[in-house]
Amino acid sequence: MIVELQDVWKSYQLGNVQVDALRGINLTLQAGDFVAIAGPSGSGKTTIMNVIGLIDTPTRGSVRIQGRDTASFSNRELTRARQETLGFIFQSFNLLPVLSVYENVELPLLLNKKNPLSRSKSERRLWVENLLAEVGLAERRNHLPSELSGGQQQRVAIARALAAKPAIVIADEPTANLDSANGERVLSLMRKINAENGTTFIFSTHDSKIWNMASHVIFLHDGEVASEERK
Repeated sequence: MIVELQDVWKSYQLGNVQVDALRGINLTLQAGDFVAIAGPSGSGKTTIMNVIGLIDTPTRGSVRIQGRDTASFSNRELTRARQETLGFIFQSFNLLPVLSVYENVELPLLLNKKNPLSRSKSERRLWVENLLAEVGLAERRNHLPSELSGGQQQRVAIARALAAKPAIVIADEPTANLDSANGERVLSLMRKINAENGTTFIFSTHDSKIWNMASHVIFLHDGEVASEERK
């Protein structure tokens, strides 16, 4: 198992009221899974993605990544896991405004010195340019994020998440800002990387195209797993 959640709860205190965003979640994800997490707003999709992505910690229960209980991780180990094991695609893009499109995509490789691509400038350039071509932004490589549309920024964010070839990619509504043609383009790219590299993809999504492509679909309701389907 590459990801395992055992009896995971996440609770927040809002004034005098305790809100349980996750309520005893049990999940097992295999390496190479192409996972869609679905459910209505408020069902816990974003919270579960943040817990798996080591952005947030559960109130109780255990989260294991590649067989290791993340509760034992030091701050340095958490940072290393985010840099070396995980790739993130955020709805808000989170691109660095002072860096060009190329530099935003290259950044994870510069931060992760253990990545083989970080050691060779020429190999790194070829890989980054290949990703930009795959998402249809080769001609925008020198532009700043502010010079791009929302859909173009989303495609940069997707290329950046894939740059370091992480074992797990966590994608929060990755096609929400894309038209149908570009949505299909990036989904095909992610499916290709999933098939060729065994990369595990975990999507939080309302997009039926992703549900249909997924090998594993999880439906949440009120912080619980309402149903689960493996194809």
